[in-house]
Amino acid sequence: MPLTANDPNNKTWIETAPNTDFPIQNIPFGVFLTRDDIITIGTRIGDTAIDLGALHQLGYFKGIELTDDIFLQDTLNDFISDGKKTWRLVRNRISDIFLKDNPALRDNAEHCKQVLFTMDEIEMQLPVQVGDYTDFYASKEHATNVGSLFRDPENALLPNWLRIPIGYHGRSSSIIPSGTPIRRPVGQTKPGDDGIPGFGPTKLLDFELEMAFITTDANPLGKRISVKDAKDYIFGLVLFNDWSARDIQAWEYVPLGPFLGKNFASTISPWIVTLDALEGFRVAGPKQDPEPLPYLHQEGKKNFDIKMEVSIQPEGGEETKVAHSNFKYMYWSMAQQLAHHTVNGCNLRSGDMMGSGTISGPTKEEYGSMLELTWRGQNPIKLKDGSERKFINDNDTVVMRAYCEKDGQRIGFGECIGKILPAFPFE
Repeated sequence: MPLTANDPNNKTWIETAPNTDFPIQNIPFGVFLTRDDIITIGTRIGDTAIDLGALHQLGYFKGIELTDDIFLQDTLNDFISDGKKTWRLVRNRISDIFLKDNPALRDNAEHCKQVLFTMDEIEMQLPVQVGDYTDFYASKEHATNVGSLFRDPENALLPNWLRIPIGYHGRSSSIIPSGTPIRRPVGQTKPGDDGIPGFGPTKLLDFELEMAFITTDANPLGKRISVKDAKDYIFGLVLFNDWSARDIQAWEYVPLGPFLGKNFASTISPWIVTLDALEGFRVAGPKQDPEPLPYLHQEGKKNFDIKMEVSIQPEGGEETKVAHSNFKYMYWSMAQQLAHHTVNGCNLRSGDMMGSGTISGPTKEEYGSMLELTWRGQNPIKLKDGSERKFINDNDTVVMRAYCEKDGQRIGFGECIGKILPAFPFE
């Protein structure tokens, strides 16, 4: 099925800024609360939110097999379950409706009033009910930096890292949409000379600059998904901040891995950008050496050229960009992650989420966490207001952005924002 929605020549009758993350070629999917307190599934062009529930009820998806309530739900899970054919038909139809020369909706003021909203008239929600969440550790530069900080720099990567996509199962209940404040987590930290663990609010709160992909119903229990077929089961991507309490994590992670240092909050951008919208931005990705085992062998362009950046904004101050990176640096691709996740027969479901792990690049400015940027606090970052940061302070806001750009075409993810509030006091 042709991806007519991706045509770079498409123009829309909706007014958009030249550098918008959401041109008519994007057409992401999300869930929002309207001015009438109705939750609906929608999309976005420029700074205009589009109510797909209303659009469907008004007959604009005629000819596409959709249930009457497919867009009148508070999550995208059922729509995602319908599969790639439906996603493409709907996305192509939305593109057609909003083409500059299509008068059907454009010239119907009453319908426009029901369908179109400004961004300040809506409240974005979590786009999917995340049943299961897996976080990978797929950036070679990040894994090397962390291994150098905590182990022998000469042997920073453990022997298995270059052979399998390393991952762990995280906590889905604490995945939150952009803009949701986060309380500083509390937990135990490594013992001092007296042998008694410390306890209290984390002193080493960090961000992790990541992307995450959302899956559809993929495989029955016991059946695996091949690398070749994996792309058919990935609905789209979101920008992802997988917050970390480094001091809590350092004490707890041996022998079973992350727990309280990670499960207190993970923030995602609210618009899911489809894999289809990103097709024109595929790139080769890093060369893999040694060659992966046959079930992980992947031909062609494995990664996507997604520019990523992160800023810190102190309360009452302006943002300071502290890092930029790129999704193309990911050593293990999404398809390889999905293939490995299911090679043992693990079943995936609609709305499951897979985090990339922190994406760091080869230069210091491209490190994707404060742990790396300040080299465990040894080299503080100076903000525009003159203050310094080794890690994230209370009342700091972390802002992440991501977008693709090529030949004058831009497809973006918007913002992923989280403000850190002080820890709740004990009674």
